[in-house]
Amino acid sequence: MSPANTVAAKPLEGKKAIVTGGARGIGRGIVEALARAGADVTVGDFLAEEATRTAEAVRRETGRDVAAVRTDVTRLEDAMALRDAALQAMGRIDILVNNAGWDHLIPFLKSTPEEWQRVIGVNYLGVIHTCYAVLPHMAERKQGAIVNISSDSARVGSLGEAVYSGAKAAVVAFSKTLAREHARDGIRINVVCPGLVDTPLLAEIQSQDFGRKVIGAVTSAIPFKRLGRPEDVAPLVVFLASDAAGYITGQVTSVSGGLTMAG
Repeated sequence: MSPANTVAAKPLEGKKAIVTGGARGIGRGIVEALARAGADVTVGDFLAEEATRTAEAVRRETGRDVAAVRTDVTRLEDAMALRDAALQAMGRIDILVNNAGWDHLIPFLKSTPEEWQRVIGVNYLGVIHTCYAVLPHMAERKQGAIVNISSDSARVGSLGEAVYSGAKAAVVAFSKTLAREHARDGIRINVVCPGLVDTPLLAEIQSQDFGRKVIGAVTSAIPFKRLGRPEDVAPLVVFLASDAAGYITGQVTSVSGGLTMAG
């Protein structure tokens, strides 16, 4: 194999990454893809046992250093502890992927303040917390890549997801602003917006009548006529985290099977 092909096969060789919400679903797919691309990964997830199993499985498969840290991203102190654990284990942080998320399909007027707080806390404040924790380290080193996982609902809205869509839209605006503020530090910040992806969370949503009806209707409108899979999302994250995307920052890209084609 030529040196050029070797580089292409391992675009993240030696990089050190954090992935929140990496225990299962899209997050696990991202952890697997980063490790296969040559990165060592610290997985931060509230689901500690699942995160540990994921880390062990990916470590066995790829031979990379993959560790798990129980993390509640709604708590700034947990984000700080995740950063410290990653630095202790890996020595530096080159990549931060904010994937942790939670949703519950319900018409807005039937939702509760407690649900609003959880949705905003996980999907938006969680991103704020980890960025606040990790950005000083990246700025000091004058390099880094952050990929924030938002949602297609942030771009076009979604039935039964009023607060979730708002929180994910906030992630987009927040990311664009940070991209402007930290370009001078050599830090790139981009956003990936998945559409419907077949994950354990989506299965939980479909277990309720309202969620099942909404998901069924949306799936039928996808041009590819299928749900997305974690492996559909992960390659874009790897690219945006890699040096090949060195002139890309502040951008928002959908991975939705053509469901939305926002300009």
